Amino acid sequence: MTAPWSLRALVADLTAGRTTPEAAVAEARARIAAASFDAWVSSAFVPASTGPLGGVPLGVKDIIDLAGIPTRCGSVLRADAPPATVDASIVQEWRRAGAVPIGKTVTTEFAFFAPGPTDNPAAPGHTPGGSSSGSAAAVAAGHVPLALGSQTAGSVTRPAAFCGVASLVMSRGRFPVDGVTGLSPSLDSHGMFTTTVSDLALAWSALSGEPEAAVSSPPRLLVWSSEDATPAMRNALGSAVAGLRATGAVVDEFPDPALVPALTAAHPVVMAYEAARERSVELASADRLSAPLAQLLRTGAEMPLADYEAALDVVASGASRLAEIVAGYDAVLAPAALGSAPSGLAATGDPVLSRPWQALGLPVIAIPGLRDDAGLPLGLQVVGSPLRETALLATGRWTETALKR
Repeated sequence: MTAPWSLRALVADLTAGRTTPEAAVAEARARIAAASFDAWVSSAFVPASTGPLGGVPLGVKDIIDLAGIPTRCGSVLRADAPPATVDASIVQEWRRAGAVPIGKTVTTEFAFFAPGPTDNPAAPGHTPGGSSSGSAAAVAAGHVPLALGSQTAGSVTRPAAFCGVASLVMSRGRFPVDGVTGLSPSLDSHGMFTTTVSDLALAWSALSGEPEAAVSSPPRLLVWSSEDATPAMRNALGSAVAGLRATGAVVDEFPDPALVPALTAAHPVVMAYEAARERSVELASADRLSAPLAQLLRTGAEMPLADYEAALDVVASGASRLAEIVAGYDAVLAPAALGSAPSGLAATGDPVLSRPWQALGLPVIAIPGLRDDAGLPLGLQVVGSPLRETALLATGRWTETALKR
């Protein structure tokens, strides 16, 4: 595995003229060519535009349109898809920030559960997670310093945790999703991967136009965990809490333990109902889909409207309740996944610990740096308030630094 690629260091080199966009893209291609596993499905080259990122190589998940390349969504149904004619809106935004898309990364089938061929560079023989498998793995392997993902359940946070990299799930609706093959309009969000949270902050500033927030004072956090998390994950969270408190952070227990399970249960109801309608064309060819995706679409198609509306009511009331709970706090701290990456490549792991926050459309950062006794990555997540990515990134950077002490 090539050493991880620091976005902040590359931008500094590009800005100072110590390297060029052409050299950065050539380096990315050389790293990809030397890889021993498959994180990519196609390649492209478009000259760099001016912008704060000024030539940074960018990986694009293969449910996101990239002009001149087919969007195949990891599915046999899209094997003969024609090249996209225009970039997705989010790709246009990244181009304006100066990033250079160099190719499409592996996704699970239509961003659900059926995995592609990608291995986990941080834990060979273990799943990289999904559905943004290729993007997380490409950053973990040092192919690119920045890659795009999407999340409907846990498709960004979980791969970041399993591969030992940082990720940001953006507030739902922060940027348009046209040009993205989604599953659930009420749940689909954009995401990105970098090596560190510090790199996430730089990338977000370039994309959003918001200055990076100073990391100046210890955060106030609410900590939530799950009895289903592995002992290693629970121990890691406990050690992290102790370390954060030692740096001056306030870490209190989440006060409403019933809220998270309610949101967790509502999420798959909303997802199934909307996916059956969003992917109605694919439902008509369900016999050519993987069993998990076919079952999701069939379940959603048969679901009564009343069940869907009841789940939306749970989400709406949950949003109001959570806003009350987090008033006066910077973020919720929680495990990013149940544990380290499961062995084998036939499944991508359980997104259950992301479902409640995704139901609410909140921004979420996955923070790397912890390991289990076998040396496999363990990730934590910090969950913020809607449209408060910049502030959340400052909290995430403090947390990342504290965990290294």
